[in-house]
Amino acid sequence: MRADAARNLDAVLQTGARLLAHDPSTSIAAIAAAAGLDRRTVYRRFKTREALMTAVYAAKLDACEKVVAQARLTEAPVAVALHRYAEGIVTVSRRWPVDVQQVHDEAMAARLQRLLEQLDAFMDRAVREGVIRPGLPDRWARSLLVHLTNIAAHEMPELSPAQGADMVAQSLITGLGAT
Repeated sequence: MRADAARNLDAVLQTGARLLAHDPSTSIAAIAAAAGLDRRTVYRRFKTREALMTAVYAAKLDACEKVVAQARLTEAPVAVALHRYAEGIVTVSRRWPVDVQQVHDEAMAARLQRLLEQLDAFMDRAVREGVIRPGLPDRWARSLLVHLTNIAAHEMPELSPAQGADMVAQSLITGLGAT
């Protein structure tokens, strides 16, 4: 892909993510205009609004999968992996503010489910290692982690991703900690 084409694609996807997060019915023409492109340019790449939405969700899931891999949820010390995950996801969520739980594509839904399963396994590990107390309802810790990272990403824009991760980790460990 030529450099200008790659820049245009990135602009369309990021603009699409921002506008679709605010209004899921945003048109391709509105996204193209906000990205500073002619709508024909966007239509050459995405034949339908749904195709563009799928590409936006795929880009966010790609970024989330990269964060999970880099956080090393199965190897790194729990507190370190938690902070890496939270900092990465705050960054991803700000860049790609769409809610991937709204995706209607089966393949995308399966990818999201795999990510959630990895987080559940990580939370189970945190319990086994005494970072999170046992006896919580299934998926409670993971759900709280997801919500805390969303708060840090979207409701606390004054926090840097690192500061947001500090707050997420502190809140999760203090609230659900073993001691």
